[in-house]
Amino acid sequence: MKPLDPRLLRYARAARGYLALTVALGLVTAGLVIAHAILLAQVLASAAHDGVPLTDLLPRIGWLAVVIAARALATGVQERYAHRSATRAVAELREQVVARAAALGPRWLAEGAGPRVVTLATRGLDALDAYFVKYLPQLVLSATVTPATLVVILGLDWISAAIAAGTLPLIPIFMILVGQLTQGRSERGLAVMQRLGSQVLDLIAGIATLRAFGRERGPVRRVQALGDAHRKATMGTLRIAFLSGMVLELLTTLSVALVAVSIGLRLVYGNMTLVDGLAVLILAPEVYWPLRQVGAQFHASTDGVAAAEQVFEVLETPLPDTGTRPAPDLRQSSLRLTDVTVRAPGRDQLAPAHLDLTITPGSTVAVTGPSGAGKSTTIELLLGLLRPDSGTAEVIGPDDVGLPLSEVDSRTYWPQVAWLPQRPVLEPATIGRLVGDVDAARRDEAAALTGLDRVIAELPAGWDTDLGRGGAGVSVGQRQRIALTRALLSDAPLVILDEPTAHLDTAGERVVLDTVRRMRADGRTVLLVAHRPSLIALADQVVQVRAETITAPAPNGSL
Repeated sequence: MKPLDPRLLRYARAARGYLALTVALGLVTAGLVIAHAILLAQVLASAAHDGVPLTDLLPRIGWLAVVIAARALATGVQERYAHRSATRAVAELREQVVARAAALGPRWLAEGAGPRVVTLATRGLDALDAYFVKYLPQLVLSATVTPATLVVILGLDWISAAIAAGTLPLIPIFMILVGQLTQGRSERGLAVMQRLGSQVLDLIAGIATLRAFGRERGPVRRVQALGDAHRKATMGTLRIAFLSGMVLELLTTLSVALVAVSIGLRLVYGNMTLVDGLAVLILAPEVYWPLRQVGAQFHASTDGVAAAEQVFEVLETPLPDTGTRPAPDLRQSSLRLTDVTVRAPGRDQLAPAHLDLTITPGSTVAVTGPSGAGKSTTIELLLGLLRPDSGTAEVIGPDDVGLPLSEVDSRTYWPQVAWLPQRPVLEPATIGRLVGDVDAARRDEAAALTGLDRVIAELPAGWDTDLGRGGAGVSVGQRQRIALTRALLSDAPLVILDEPTAHLDTAGERVVLDTVRRMRADGRTVLLVAHRPSLIALADQVVQVRAETITAPAPNGSL
């Protein structure tokens, strides 16, 4: 990323106002630095050399105190708004990354981008705070204070200005050398953190299965190795930051010392006034300070810069074409997959392979097949979340005219579908709001059918019970009952249930069966992804999904 990437201003609106404020404060700071140096030089020279009484210097001392207070105020305002703007900019980027990832679809996430997006949206972007709070202000000061003080020094003493101008380029030269030394270190550190996050997410997702087979401690060494690698990468970045800070500090000290020696010699021989000498000596460190801080803070912000680069990569990934044609009424329309094939991400396999499926209004269809055959992918095809690599996915309207799902506007299609995945997604809300704003009698009838009424009776707040993220506050089986009740109460003519009896006992399975029977009786179209015979037996049509392994072509065209 460039020192100030225009893409950051384009995607993070909070950064625009902050940059304008930083530039304005940088100009104010430059003026205050010059005023501070000149006033202090005049006060010291008058008191030490000219013997002016202290009472005569009180006005200048008062103005000097005002300038110092103004510098402190400018610094305080800068830091205050830096933290605010950093928080807002990171929140904007995080929201855009999540929205973009959702728009790119599950296939893009399944191809390896999922863990990367999770890391970016959580810890990755947090490292951007150092860029806003520390690096960017010093970058602006190096473009305002450094030239302004150099021009003032030139007006006071051209020899000191020549020395400063000659030694000043050494700082960016050393910064470039250090940057080449650390090139790729932050990217590698972020990659290690992403691998660690992916490993931990997979471990958490499968911890129940691992514990069932006594293998929950199997991945410990791998997670520990990734954690050690991330720690070493972080410590390496800190080590380089400290060493580069020492080098830049030494270079700055030597440069100021050259200016001081030159001033001292000319003061001894009477070739320079004490006021000018003191003013130049006070301004000389201010010439180098912003650039020195840019070099020091650069390494503190490299992790955030690397994360921002990946954010821009995600945001600039082209979106798939979206449909614009309104969806027909699914109560009178059929869904049809014809010879549909999808290549499984990360595997040399077609799942599903050459699938033919027709779902007519009011029917109940069961999709079966072994694990990895493409059952969940079939649901993604029917939801319009995924496009087949070959074959057609279309909705057949009442006029028997096929409309490709890729051309259908999802905003008119998805409200007609109630989808219950294997792990129901419940947003933070009360149970009453989650199941829908419906008549109390109808809600209680649906709850009695799904067994949710017994859950509500056990909760002190009943329907007003607040649930946390992901349904925190109730068990997995109770979340399933809430999701089933919501699907039953929805007005969507098409209901898709993905393994609704998974992780349920016999009583829970009976609840699901009763709910499906009720949906059939109401004339709703139901698609089941099922393994259990009791659930398959409810279907009017059973479709077997199969996968095929992709075979490499034989060399020289031989068989």
